Amino acid sequence: MADNKISLKQWRVIDLTHPLDRNMPAWPGDPSFEVTTWATYEKDRYLSRRISIGEHGGTHWGTPNTFIKGARSAGMFSAEELVIPATVIDLRKISTENADYRLSMEDIHAWEKENGRIPPGSMAVLLTGWQEKWKTPRVFLGLDGHNRCHWPGFGPDAVSFLIHARKIRGMGTDTHGVDPGNDKQFKASMAIYHADGMVLECLANLDQLPPTGSTLVIGGLPVAEGSGSPTRVFAFLPPER
Repeated sequence: MADNKISLKQWRVIDLTHPLDRNMPAWPGDPSFEVTTWATYEKDRYLSRRISIGEHGGTHWGTPNTFIKGARSAGMFSAEELVIPATVIDLRKISTENADYRLSMEDIHAWEKENGRIPPGSMAVLLTGWQEKWKTPRVFLGLDGHNRCHWPGFGPDAVSFLIHARKIRGMGTDTHGVDPGNDKQFKASMAIYHADGMVLECLANLDQLPPTGSTLVIGGLPVAEGSGSPTRVFAFLPPER
């Protein structure tokens, strides 16, 4: 009898995390990433550095208490909740033409026509192409002459549908926010947080993921009362059978 068991070692692992460094993009007004040497080989016989970064710096996750006082914090999510299947929606073509583009119901219908119904309990992730702009912070943030941000994100009708009709557990993107950069009401974030979901932002290597079939493992830090944290995010893809 053939052995149909698949070892975890056979799965492909993709790192969706940008490296942390002093030159990476930061949300306007947020603390920058800082590194201070604490101990050295010469003086202390070991190396240690103190790092300082905002909870929403670099590749990071956000939790409901980001905007909702008394809502769940980073320290309240279980490990099981941080392992979640991904649904990846490719908006690169239209985002190139319109940096303020909002995911629409038409986009969702077109995606489902090609890939099937978005499964409940998944993380809806936008691949906008912004991951390629990471090393040029001003371009990544889409800053215009008035220092206003521009990048694509989730539209309100699409978010409401994904939460209520498709029962997603979170939203992700390769930009600095699931809301479009020029949306100062943060409608998408507010909607998913009111649904007790989570957000992943500044993701990398999303172009290596298929529309369905990958599983995300989110290494979000369980900061007590935290609104999120920088996180290492891995995508696991099963071997082709």
